[in-house]
Amino acid sequence: MTTTDTTTTSTATSTSTSASTIEYAPERPARLQWALLAPDVYKAMIRLDTAAKQGLDHRLYELVKIRASQINHCAFCVDMHSKDALAAGESVERIIQLSAWDESRHFYTEKEVAALELTEAVTVLTDGFVPDEVYERAAKHFEAAELAQLISAIAVINAWNRFGVTFRMAPGHHHPAQHAGGHK
Repeated sequence: MTTTDTTTTSTATSTSTSASTIEYAPERPARLQWALLAPDVYKAMIRLDTAAKQGLDHRLYELVKIRASQINHCAFCVDMHSKDALAAGESVERIIQLSAWDESRHFYTEKEVAALELTEAVTVLTDGFVPDEVYERAAKHFEAAELAQLISAIAVINAWNRFGVTFRMAPGHHHPAQHAGGHK
């Protein structure tokens, strides 16, 4: 989430086709430029994000970030991490299926499924907290240090989502080359 990503200029308000012009809804403006108004918090979030992803497979890290962002309805982060995942070599098919991963488990490894289950449990704590069986399944696929990093990454994306949703960060402006590897 950069200050440049919080611009409110619409990138496409209409598209011409051979038969007609399609008018899209206007982009909603951001409520605040929070990164400019709370720069120490923003910088701390970047440092936390950088620390949390250490030792995690980059593609898995992006899948977790996309899934948490889908649950939290953070369009800005879904856009950003889908683009980053594609840039990291993730397939379009696996990104598309992510919102229904439980019905399309065959697109993911058992380790990824365990990470997605854990992501959902940590993201939606009010749905029975983090069930023992979900935690234990993740612990079977991740070494202790890697599991700690994964849980940290899930917590961090949930914090980013809360900023994105609350301040109405607009999706569509992120370019992966800007942010090689995450929020910056």
